[in-house]
Amino acid sequence: MAYFDSIKLEKGMYGNGTRSFSKLLEELDPSEEYRGTALEGLDAFQRQLKRFDIKVSGANSDSVQKFFQTSDSAALFPEYVSRAVRQGMERADILSDIIAARTVIDGVDYRSVVSVPSEDDKKLKPALEGTALPQTTIKTGENLVKLQKRGRMLVASYEAVKFQKLDIFTVTLRQIGAYIARQQLADAVDVLINGDGNSNPAEEIQAGNSGSISYNDLVSLWSALSPYALNTMLAPTVGMTKLLSMSEMKDSHAGQDFHGSGRMITPLGAQLHHVPSINGSKLIAFDKGCALEMVQSGDIITDHDKLIDRQLERASISCITGFAKLFPDAVKVLTY
Repeated sequence: MAYFDSIKLEKGMYGNGTRSFSKLLEELDPSEEYRGTALEGLDAFQRQLKRFDIKVSGANSDSVQKFFQTSDSAALFPEYVSRAVRQGMERADILSDIIAARTVIDGVDYRSVVSVPSEDDKKLKPALEGTALPQTTIKTGENLVKLQKRGRMLVASYEAVKFQKLDIFTVTLRQIGAYIARQQLADAVDVLINGDGNSNPAEEIQAGNSGSISYNDLVSLWSALSPYALNTMLAPTVGMTKLLSMSEMKDSHAGQDFHGSGRMITPLGAQLHHVPSINGSKLIAFDKGCALEMVQSGDIITDHDKLIDRQLERASISCITGFAKLFPDAVKVLTY
């Protein structure tokens, strides 16, 4: 058993491909070894915070300079930054509700698989004796998934923030995470509408009356998606207003649920998400179980060298992600 208070922490524990600092630390100091002890429930990183008596939240949280009391404790600072940013991403997260799969890669080149069954393929007709079964063709995309690097630059000197309480500093880092999450969502929306570069844009359906959304338009979307399930919808602010103003939203179970809990569900039972970044009068409807794949190159990337050396100014925090369509016809766009 490796005791948490005897582990040597250093810069080299960062930058190990898909093995993050936390994963490497957990390998050196497995949490399962602490079952039945006072440290049960803490992960390896949290035990290191306890080792150096660093409090990152609460009324008695320490200041930023507490991380730099020793060279070992300084090595914890980039992971603290990454975790705070990740918390912000999770709080603003919509992606988890709209992607079918998340793939983490160690690199920047990736080709997704794609399957485009014909209408005849979807019927799964009975196979007569001695005849071949219908085939489903799965192949890799013609073009690589386009990965985008999204992030923010910390612009503050160590002298300016060293006396800042960590709980307040965490709020700022969470906001950076929220910015990244919103931009990743915008990238995902762009792929849903325009495709991932493999000639697979979503089919557009025109609303019955320009400038408005009716219940009949939603039924048309539901019908167009068949045999896929219409279980997720994304709408801009104007589209949300039009949907929530429908009489069906006021009188149906969907409206009652919205009034009581704030959960926005359409009259057809699909989960509705507000996405202000959608341009134009578009409503995106899709089957979240088979429409979109999220590809992520590693974890949150921080300039760990700069952060450990107290060179906070111009230290970047970023995440490299991309999106690919799995079943292109599992997405439809209503233009109103």
